[in-house]
Amino acid sequence: MNRKARFGIIAVSVAIFCYAGIGHVLGRTPDDKAYKSLTVFGEVLQKIQADYVDEPNMHLVTAGSLHGLLESLDPESSYLTPREYTEYKQKQQNAGTGETGLTLSKRFGYVIVISVLPDSPAEKAAIHSGDIFESVAGFTTRDMSVGQALNLLNGPSGSGVKVGVIRRGKADPDEVDIVRQKLAPAKTIVQKADPDILVLRLPSLDAGRADDVRSKLLDAEKQGVHRVVLDLRECGRGPVTEAVAVARLFVPSGTIATLRGQTVSSQVLSAEPSKIVWKGPVSVLIDGTTSGAAEVLASAMVANHRGDVVGERTFGLASEQKLITMDDGSALFLTVANYYNASGKPILEDGVEPTEVVRAAAEDDSDGGDDDSASSTTPSKMEPSGPRPLSPEDPIYRKALELLKVPAKKAA
Repeated sequence: MNRKARFGIIAVSVAIFCYAGIGHVLGRTPDDKAYKSLTVFGEVLQKIQADYVDEPNMHLVTAGSLHGLLESLDPESSYLTPREYTEYKQKQQNAGTGETGLTLSKRFGYVIVISVLPDSPAEKAAIHSGDIFESVAGFTTRDMSVGQALNLLNGPSGSGVKVGVIRRGKADPDEVDIVRQKLAPAKTIVQKADPDILVLRLPSLDAGRADDVRSKLLDAEKQGVHRVVLDLRECGRGPVTEAVAVARLFVPSGTIATLRGQTVSSQVLSAEPSKIVWKGPVSVLIDGTTSGAAEVLASAMVANHRGDVVGERTFGLASEQKLITMDDGSALFLTVANYYNASGKPILEDGVEPTEVVRAAAEDDSDGGDDDSASSTTPSKMEPSGPRPLSPEDPIYRKALELLKVPAKKAA
């Protein structure tokens, strides 16, 4: 960096800090902590520029600091540079943009797979929930936000994207090529456990899911079905409005969830007696692959004692993000509100605890190598995604059936 450019950056920094200082003096910046943080940030930039071992690329330094700033808040908040945001808009507007079918978050500093849509490109590439992405499209995820990862994973339908996948019990990543495609809405998967037990697996909570579930419940009642299993494992997509609509089919009264944020008016989402369709016994299946809107649904069932919720604690991602554009062409995906359960605890931090804890069977522990911290935070379901036939070998499903049959035995 030449002297002219260096002095230019210093001059801009001084101007920013003078402006902030004047605003502070005039009372426009009443928050002393924010002002002090801005001052420290400027000092750090100047030290990096003046004393770093090599002349740094200040554009990269600034972008990196903004990425870290957003990521320090929560895994869902992201910063996109002007170039990244331009690419994001182009992909959103292009009807030919394909996806991979992944729900992602961050753990251990890297991007991690929470769940995989059935029949999606990721499932076809044998990506499993719990897999860690060491790299996406040749870039390490160590310095990557979830928003950046999803931006790289999306692209022209039919094109491929390479990911470096660290699987359970392995230290070195496998390179996997995922071929993007346009995703059709995932269908509700229906299965009969017994003549009077209907199993509904919801791979997502996309728009229209509540109407579909309602229709299937009404048909089941006509066919003499008396009990329902609602499988929310591997469910990580869809708006919370759809989760609330599904919850109202089962919950006759009470609070489903509360939405709160610093700039978002508090909203209490309640059950509506006129919407209820199913009054019979129900069991809900959850685990670490259950996230987002599905957690709001599971939380409503737990809080209102509407049947047994069986499995393991959910991932913890029930929140709302807002896209905020900046003057320089960059953008923020900022978490502006969290969903709280009926007890007032944020689902984002605590997830949803089942009423009956049942550990899912591990895929294979013979190769070892897992440390305690990884095993306690990684989603426990490690088998392939996609429509899986539920069987007595599935301990969570088996326990749910046992609990559903107890009332029938007592009545006999």
